[in-house]
Amino acid sequence: MAADRKKPPRPGRARSPREGTPATDRLVRIVLRRRKSPLSREEVMVTDRPEVRRAVSAAALGNMMEWFDFGVYAYLAAVLGKVFFPDSSPGVQVISSFATFAAAFLVRPLGGLAFGPLGDRIGRQRVLAATMIMMAVSTFAVGLLPGYGTVGLLAPVLLLVCRLVQGFSTGGEYAGATTYIAEYSPDERRGFLGSWLDFGTFVGYALGSALVTTLTATLGEGTMVDWGWRLPFLLSGPLGLIGLYMRMRLEETPAFRAAAAVGMGKDPDQSPGALAKHAEEGRQSGHGRLKETFTRHWQAVLICMGLVVVYNVTSYLVTSYLPTYMTETLGRDSTTSQLLILCTMIVVALTITTVGRYSDVWGRRPVFMAGSVALVALAIPALLLIRAQGVVLQAVGCLILGLLLVCFAGTAASTLPALFPTRLRYGALSVSYNISVSLFGGTTPLVVSALIENTHNQMIPAYYLMAAGAIGFVSAFYLYETAGRPLRGSGPMVESEEEARELVARSRVEAGRRARDVWMRLRHHGHRNHTEP
Repeated sequence: MAADRKKPPRPGRARSPREGTPATDRLVRIVLRRRKSPLSREEVMVTDRPEVRRAVSAAALGNMMEWFDFGVYAYLAAVLGKVFFPDSSPGVQVISSFATFAAAFLVRPLGGLAFGPLGDRIGRQRVLAATMIMMAVSTFAVGLLPGYGTVGLLAPVLLLVCRLVQGFSTGGEYAGATTYIAEYSPDERRGFLGSWLDFGTFVGYALGSALVTTLTATLGEGTMVDWGWRLPFLLSGPLGLIGLYMRMRLEETPAFRAAAAVGMGKDPDQSPGALAKHAEEGRQSGHGRLKETFTRHWQAVLICMGLVVVYNVTSYLVTSYLPTYMTETLGRDSTTSQLLILCTMIVVALTITTVGRYSDVWGRRPVFMAGSVALVALAIPALLLIRAQGVVLQAVGCLILGLLLVCFAGTAASTLPALFPTRLRYGALSVSYNISVSLFGGTTPLVVSALIENTHNQMIPAYYLMAAGAIGFVSAFYLYETAGRPLRGSGPMVESEEEARELVARSRVEAGRRARDVWMRLRHHGHRNHTEP
């Protein structure tokens, strides 16, 4: 019969339906290799050290000039109140001066909306040169303004206009500078190189505050009110020309050049479909980029804003408000108070690159979390020391706040740009950063001084710092660690050809190991399915 003529089954294990034929096995292995493909040498970018040094220097100089203005304005707040608001009481003069200071932050998001998407479309270098020109001209113009005694109400109006131009230009400055340095830095040193940007911040603040302190001690308060306050602002003109010269000599960042090349269809490794997609992304309007930022990357936006809150509230309270708090609220000698803050800024500047270097080892997330917890725990003790009698205790309190500030300042420039992909980085960071700064950072001196004026509670600054620390901790808790890793949307960056070869070789070994592990699990799964009854 037909049933009797069937061939007996072959000895050994029968093939599982999941295992397929030898040809299928070979096809699966090919697919696995392609899915886990190692890095090629072309995908690893080797940075040019002199070019990186120029990029960091030019970006840091622009930030230094911005904070030179902040330092000057913070230390001259009481003087400017007498020049532009002479009919008010001393407390109202300070509030009015800080209100003008805070007004510049209200237009910073507008500057971020204008400059950020533009930097993603035409390049980082051009936008940074434009912001430098606007910032230098508006700061220089403050030194030429007439006082209230000369033109009446027009004087504070002109001061407000200059501050608004400064705020608009600054809206594209910090985000662009951090983006520029991050896209030039090798992955293993991004924290260290990024910290030089904020090193420029505190050096600029220290120079501005030192200049005002020296002028006040030399000329006296009466002369400062008459004409001495103009000198620091006029000095910003030559500084701006130097910064503009350095920025005009810069090249575009490697990450932006690579993204632009793909968008123009110059990458031979891209499929036609991928090239069309990148070309469409390159043509995307600023509105389209912002819409994508807030719909697809809203988690990164919230994390960025939270980290900016804790950094900038601490920074502006210590740098911009604390000198006025010590003199106007606590009634301390102005020269002594200014020297204490100046020494604190020097300590911050000397330690900031060390924190940046160790963030490359420990990670950005642990540094932000530790700083936030310490801020909540130490804000009240630090302020009590500042309120105590005796210069030594006051210096210890200022030093505590300075060391807390450096935890955020040393890691911000390398942490924030890594939250967003290359093609959206400048715009997304500009908007996120400036909204947060406008609402919670630059308004800190105004809000704290107004709260103290109305509540007569001199511990308000500590409570404000504690709230910022809590927000920073929550944001850092959800932060994805980026230390030592490539930026989103960019390939790896190293410092030498030897490191590039080692990275490619290590990538090949790891890719082969991953593919083998997946293949072995697949074979084991098929064997188990066959042996089960």
